[in-house]
Amino acid sequence: MVVRDYEAIASTLSDQGTIEARMRMVADILWERLAPTGVSWVGFYLPNNSGELILGPSRDKPACSPIGMHGACGQVFTSGKPLIVRDVRDLGESYVACDPKDQSEVVLPLFDANGKTYAVLDLDSFDIGSFDDRDVVGLGRVLKATGLTCAS
Repeated sequence: MVVRDYEAIASTLSDQGTIEARMRMVADILWERLAPTGVSWVGFYLPNNSGELILGPSRDKPACSPIGMHGACGQVFTSGKPLIVRDVRDLGESYVACDPKDQSEVVLPLFDANGKTYAVLDLDSFDIGSFDDRDVVGLGRVLKATGLTCAS
């Protein structure tokens, strides 16, 4: 298991600017720092008026958009709980496969000041078992450092 230095990442970030600008900053810095550790994609999904999630700022390959609420991102958006998917095949038909090479993912909810989920952060990897609880905690710190989430 790769240990990623989220403290160092969080220390370089700002909580200034629009939400979209901060999401872009987070996607860029996470991609820069985590791609060498096996992360294959980083991005945000936000809800649209049709009950689906649409792609927000992301790196570094094309992604599916819109996506339904049945996949990992939709489950996290609906439940408000982070999700670590050790092996995407375990999700069966509910897995939204944007890149067939992806093998694992971690998804975190973002909360507004009222505690309502307004977006999710999604990271994928070509490796099975690439993410664990340390990633959830570390990514949570990154989101808090940028003011993109108000709750844990």
